[in-house]
Amino acid sequence: MTFLIQQTLIYAVPLMLIALAGVFAERSGIINLALEGIMIFGAFCGVLFVNLMQKSGALAKENAMSLMCLAMAVSTLSGIIFSLLLSLAAVNFSANQTVTGTALNMLSPALVLFLINLIANQNVLSMAEGDASSWFMIRKKALGFDVSRDYGFFMETFFFKSYPADYICIALFIILSVVLYKTRFGLRLRASGENPHAADSLGISVRKMRYLGTGISGALAALGGFVFVLTTANCSATGDVAGFGFLALAVMIFGNWKPLPIALTSLLFGLFKCIAAAYSTLDLNGDGRYFLAEIGISTSFYRMLPYLITLVVLAFTSKSSRVPKAAGIPYDKSKR
Repeated sequence: MTFLIQQTLIYAVPLMLIALAGVFAERSGIINLALEGIMIFGAFCGVLFVNLMQKSGALAKENAMSLMCLAMAVSTLSGIIFSLLLSLAAVNFSANQTVTGTALNMLSPALVLFLINLIANQNVLSMAEGDASSWFMIRKKALGFDVSRDYGFFMETFFFKSYPADYICIALFIILSVVLYKTRFGLRLRASGENPHAADSLGISVRKMRYLGTGISGALAALGGFVFVLTTANCSATGDVAGFGFLALAVMIFGNWKPLPIALTSLLFGLFKCIAAAYSTLDLNGDGRYFLAEIGISTSFYRMLPYLITLVVLAFTSKSSRVPKAAGIPYDKSKR
């Protein structure tokens, strides 16, 4: 059970952060279909920073947590910069946001793979030294705890063999959810996505709010991309994030653009992703048998299970979803 919970959180935490990224953009009136592309770019920038710092010797293994936090900051900044392409096209040029997002999703993996080949002369950019679990995971031995001792369910599940990056993301999710729904800034941002003309009449700069919403969206998506590859891909950038950006859009719609339903939905999808990735080693009731591996269902079924669930969920919930009224509609001050 401990393993199942840990692995579910590893998939669920980046997913809910990226879904919140979509919420910030759409609440401001911009449809951010480029979440996948921003994730890929943010993951690459974070991994590149880790790689360069290890090669230079600027931060040794004893400073692994500082290195992780700095890499998260770099990926966040890269997401803000990359999202400016969407903001510029959608706000300044009133371009079709769906087409723009699709174009950015096509640009990002091509650009990242080109840069990886240029830097590493191969299709994968990894850490220069060690692996992600030995550097960035909380381990008993590294902290001076007795390796053979059982410290109880809570400590064994939520502390040891966990990534601090996940808890940073959870804290960020909570803080930004409060900002979006309990502050003046959040109210102005949501007004820009619901009724921009009314917001403008009250002195709110709709263009500014949409730039800020898209910038925050880009920052969260890039950070989620780096945390995703850090915890699931051994801190390696490959120009691919397994469709998590699109899965996050489904989570956002199913969660009806609200933080708490998004968090719960992310846990559900994270569970299915965990089953798909580790079904052959899951001991569900602790009897030493791997039931899911023994029932004879094809491996391909488990792998496509999260995406099948996505289709089923969207089919039953999309009609009742309430999209921000002005999402995807370019703001023209002259029209009422």
